[in-house]
Amino acid sequence: MPDSAALPERRRGSGVRMVYDQLRDEILDLELLPGSPIDEVQLAERFGMSRTPIREALVRLAGEGLVETLPNRSTMVSNIDFLNLHTFFDAMTLMYRVTTRLAATYHRPADLKTIRKHQARFAKAVEAQDALAMIASNRDFHAAIAEAGRNPYYTSLFLRILDEGRRLLRLYYQSFDDRLPQEFVQEHEDIIAAITARDIDLCDRLGKGHADQIIRQIQHFLARDERQPVTL
Repeated sequence: MPDSAALPERRRGSGVRMVYDQLRDEILDLELLPGSPIDEVQLAERFGMSRTPIREALVRLAGEGLVETLPNRSTMVSNIDFLNLHTFFDAMTLMYRVTTRLAATYHRPADLKTIRKHQARFAKAVEAQDALAMIASNRDFHAAIAEAGRNPYYTSLFLRILDEGRRLLRLYYQSFDDRLPQEFVQEHEDIIAAITARDIDLCDRLGKGHADQIIRQIQHFLARDERQPVTL
């Protein structure tokens, strides 16, 4: 018989996980916009649970920098620091290069199988023009490349960058009106081929080029002037 005293704790823990997962996806997919207020009472009603697991989930999200507690103890979705995006872009470019180079050096046959599995999901999402599936599968694709490099420190850092970048990647896809060109599927295929061939220099160039085009597109999207001419 299971320990009955442990059951409430498991239920509470699973509740925290459910709230955390749901809110995290909504924040990263921009369903909850940066700066949006978060009401614990409304969340408790929405998820049908007490405020304790809601608070625990929000503490976890705050630890990842996705929500922020204000001096008056209210909570909001963290803003994107657009003024310092250049520092994020520098880190992102470096990690694309490093992890792809290391994957070329240290990958095993099983790693390539995992990478190709995520690439198939990405290609399917692009074909379906499913932006949210593209974001998730793109993250998993590059995470698998990092894992193949066999440096847990780089992997941990890159996962953080990939997750923080999901909101920017959402903007990136929006810049194409969520109609991502097929050429970006080919970029992934080129990276896989270079890793398979253990061509470290090519992996470096492809990783940098892949990051650079994402950065340029996001910068172009953020700089667009959406004003309409007004006749006076």
